[in-house]
Amino acid sequence: MQIWLKVIRQDMSDTKSRIEVVDSLRGFAIMGILLLHSIEHFNFYVFPKNESQPDWLNQLDTIVWDSLFFLFGGKGYAIFALLFGFTFSLMYAKQKLKGIDFGARFAWRMVLLACFAFVNGMFFPGEVLLLYSIIGFVLILVRNLPDKWLLLIAILLLSQPIEWFHYVRHLLDENYLVPDYNLGEYWQMLKKGQLSNSLGELITMNTLYGHKVGLLWALNVGRMVQSAGLFVFGFWLGNKKLFSASSESIAFWKKLLLFSIVAFSVFYLVEMNFDFFSKKEVVRKSLLRAVNMYKNLAFTLVLVAGFVLLFQKEAIKKVLQKLSFLGRMSLTAYVTQSIMGGFVFYNYGLGLGPHIKHSLSFVVGIVLFVFQYQLCKFWIQKYKQGPLEKLWHKLTWIKF
Repeated sequence: MQIWLKVIRQDMSDTKSRIEVVDSLRGFAIMGILLLHSIEHFNFYVFPKNESQPDWLNQLDTIVWDSLFFLFGGKGYAIFALLFGFTFSLMYAKQKLKGIDFGARFAWRMVLLACFAFVNGMFFPGEVLLLYSIIGFVLILVRNLPDKWLLLIAILLLSQPIEWFHYVRHLLDENYLVPDYNLGEYWQMLKKGQLSNSLGELITMNTLYGHKVGLLWALNVGRMVQSAGLFVFGFWLGNKKLFSASSESIAFWKKLLLFSIVAFSVFYLVEMNFDFFSKKEVVRKSLLRAVNMYKNLAFTLVLVAGFVLLFQKEAIKKVLQKLSFLGRMSLTAYVTQSIMGGFVFYNYGLGLGPHIKHSLSFVVGIVLFVFQYQLCKFWIQKYKQGPLEKLWHKLTWIKF
């Protein structure tokens, strides 16, 4: 009897540790997304000219821009996607123990997520929730597959099959061109709304063009397929309980960290010297895009594995745990940062976008992060769950 109770307590302890590290890691991703969007002016991309600033500030701007994109460009959302699949594994396993197939209910949950996306998209063009609500159906399709098949499908999706298709088509037909989605026209319409002093015009332009350009851009650069692969990979990680504090999981993350560092180094060098391999535009729009996504994926896994391993050190864990306030209400945090960022940088609000460049925008991003962190901390300590998370949960389990 004592042995049985010990096993239960150990399992509960592992579950708690797993949730803590995941919440903190999700908070880290939210922080990275906010800081990166701040220097981009939340997809505004309107900045003062270099001539209006001293040279030292222009140099600092370049360092800030390059550093933040190196750390978080394509990585914050990738972590978000990975943990989206992990969360599905927890929800699916919980319902499976009750003898319930979570597929239909999760499909409804994705419909609800799309509704949140349309609200979020009113304030921020290019938001990611609609993309997740669409590719989330991949998890329904693979939910009953064995773990080995999940891993195989994840690897296939993460290999960027669409880019390889374009490259092979070019080999078979030299006249083949990678499809051009004419995104520039849509971005101009979005910028018109951002430059407007009218919140109504901003919402109109974002609603008409924002989601369209976001989805096409994600398809064009490989993020759509990569996100699907990360969903499935996160599902696999959850099934294998690799976010729990066990010797097996620690060994896995150490191996993945080493492998990812090597892979990142290789793909970084290939990308920097790609002209040596080919200067053809069609190859750059296919294989080079794939290499870029491989590089970003490898660095994402470096961040994830490094975060998990550092979380095992008590002194560091106390610091990283603080990010869990953001992670526990990540949907609310993501939507509210879109509203805050738009108000700060777009012309309908404070209109700072055209007047400050990357360094000052980074400072603004830090201020926004501190404000959002304190808000999330207060809310979680008082209510235990974010408002949008609670609404999403209630609507998910509404009886039909």
